[in-house]
Amino acid sequence: MAGSVNKVILIGNLGADPDVRTTPSGQMVATISVATSETFNNREGQRQERTEWHRVQLWGKLAELAQRYLTKGRKVYIEGRIQTRSWDDQQTGQKRYATDIVANQMVFIDSGSGGRDAGGAYDDQGGGGGGYQRSAPPRQSAPARGGGARPPEPAGPPSQPDDPGYFDDDVPF
Repeated sequence: MAGSVNKVILIGNLGADPDVRTTPSGQMVATISVATSETFNNREGQRQERTEWHRVQLWGKLAELAQRYLTKGRKVYIEGRIQTRSWDDQQTGQKRYATDIVANQMVFIDSGSGGRDAGGAYDDQGGGGGGYQRSAPPRQSAPARGGGARPPEPAGPPSQPDDPGYFDDDVPF
């Protein structure tokens, strides 16, 4: 295997509404805080929960979509890479570090509030404008009662071998 892999997959809930800014060069960037939780039994057999918070950066079209559709509490699937940055603290002179996830794909997992969900998966294909694609959701929902049709709900990536969308070839090693 040549090279290396830097890939992160998160499924979690937003801890706050996106913080959206525009860089001096005019590029939009959104920062979101995603909480992931795990439950386990401690040594005494008591159930515990541990929550990790992840700072995620979304650039360009992904930032626009985050600003439009994401709100505190929404469940989201993020794919991206880890990036650590450093700087010198101006007051103490110490070297400071921050580790972020730079997203290149985002999937809205829940339906959101007020029907604002756009559904589907969004990819950052890199490059300038027009390099973003909206992928069709892999599964369709049945029509809702009352005659109207519900919009399709996006699904996360297949994770189990018995899932019809799972392929052994999808494993990167």
